[in-house]
Amino acid sequence: MDIKALTPHLSITPQILVAELEAVAQMGFKAIICNRPDGEGPDQPSFKEMEQAALTLGMQMRYLPADAGKVSDADGKTFGELLATLPGPVLAYCRTGMRSTTMWALSQAGITPLPQILEASKKVGFDLKALVQRIANGGKTPAHQADASHDVLIVGGGSAGISVAASLLQRSPQLDIAIIDPADAHFYQPGWTMVGGGIFEAASTARTMASVIPTGVAWIKAAVAAFEPDNSQVILEGCRVVKYKQLVVCPGLKLDWQSIEGLNETLGRNGVTSNYRFDLAPYTWELVQKLKDGKALFNQPPMPIKCAGAPQKAMYLSADHWTRQGDLNHIDIQFCNAGAVLFGVADYVPALMEYVKKYRIGLNFGETLASVDGPAHKATFMKTLADGSKEKVVRDFDMIHVVPPQKAPDFVRVSPLADAAGWVDVDPSSLRHKSYANVFALGDVANTPNAKTAAAVRKQAPVLAHNVLVSLGQLQGEATYDGYGSCPLTVERGKIVLAEFTYGGKLAPSFPSWLIDGTKPSALAWLLKERLLPLIYWEAMLKGREWLAQPEMVG
Repeated sequence: MDIKALTPHLSITPQILVAELEAVAQMGFKAIICNRPDGEGPDQPSFKEMEQAALTLGMQMRYLPADAGKVSDADGKTFGELLATLPGPVLAYCRTGMRSTTMWALSQAGITPLPQILEASKKVGFDLKALVQRIANGGKTPAHQADASHDVLIVGGGSAGISVAASLLQRSPQLDIAIIDPADAHFYQPGWTMVGGGIFEAASTARTMASVIPTGVAWIKAAVAAFEPDNSQVILEGCRVVKYKQLVVCPGLKLDWQSIEGLNETLGRNGVTSNYRFDLAPYTWELVQKLKDGKALFNQPPMPIKCAGAPQKAMYLSADHWTRQGDLNHIDIQFCNAGAVLFGVADYVPALMEYVKKYRIGLNFGETLASVDGPAHKATFMKTLADGSKEKVVRDFDMIHVVPPQKAPDFVRVSPLADAAGWVDVDPSSLRHKSYANVFALGDVANTPNAKTAAAVRKQAPVLAHNVLVSLGQLQGEATYDGYGSCPLTVERGKIVLAEFTYGGKLAPSFPSWLIDGTKPSALAWLLKERLLPLIYWEAMLKGREWLAQPEMVG
């Protein structure tokens, strides 16, 4: 924890976890204010989880969420009212502490002298100079007064953002690049399946953001509030403005936990888990080890989702463990898939079906998870029937692995860059925006019809880097992305069905069939997943070393 005192009555901190609340109570805090909306990040417990734990420790907790960059005057007023009524000392948190500090600063407007507000904020690490007008008189920073300007501005410091920055620097070492991302940590998310299967430790999938941002790239540690592509500028939290010549949008997607009724209140307890969250993947493995008999449910929401094979990977690894322990005959495994097929590329289905039969998994297509009652151990699904009507299906469980619906981040969905479904609207080959010539997108947030995987990003980043430099007049020709994606389906401990395909589901194997036949389970593919892919991710992909990823040119 990084707790810093703004005043004797109020301290702020970045995101805290349930396990840290006991220490918070021991520090003497009597109340906590959560300023971070549920579902904003994969490493984030819900407010309900935090509130339940805080109450047991004798602390009050209040929920005053605000989207990054969208702290309103009303939020500041309400924050001040909470400070006046809650027992102190009070601890407030959001993702980084910025929103909490901003709310406090707004709540003090007209009460505390402006220089004191700015000084106190600076001591805890937040420079609120951009908020001076607003704190003083409710004004906003004029859009034409840019706080910074860069040749290439990258929104998002995940696998896509870091890879693109590294690929750009490989081609143009002196290029002026900045990455916007408020997070302190960078995650190797493909590893979370292995964490949930007891193969990796969670800590091995995380590094500090500072350690992965390429040398020479500026890091703007803030959240995006809005895009203004007509003016070639991005609005950040605190009403700061950053201009660009070329914009790359890759903030990932949003896990919509709250769309499943009751889920937030029970995640991480009552046998409810998910490998889609960093802090819950270890709980998956804990549940798998403890389950000796009963019912295990695994769901898959409507597409698109991050790594379409991940819901099955969790199921197969769990079933393999129960097989090895001699418990499989006592466990009823059900896979509830909102879609109509086991896997979207038919060539890989026969191999997967062999494992479905081996593990005696019940397949339930057309079922979408609607609600979870953790204490009662019941999950409710809405099943789509042949005539298009729906019926409710209630299933008991001893363990349920949940994959939530997924959508573009809110600040993307409401922007001029989005298509009707909320994703960034780009040409699927060049990755250039269809309406704004100096805007590109890649990774999970783009509306390209490929699998949303790290393997896709590995092929997209060099293509996009080349095309950005063409736009800047530094290179010629156009690079093309063919839709490549890969999904290493962990069907058992030690074997993988290595699915590789391009747009339209066309098979695109990286290895000769005598070495790895992707349509069959392979021990060599497991070695690739367990040993080589993490190394390739950290040491090649994030550093601009484009092994087997050189872009194809069309002109």
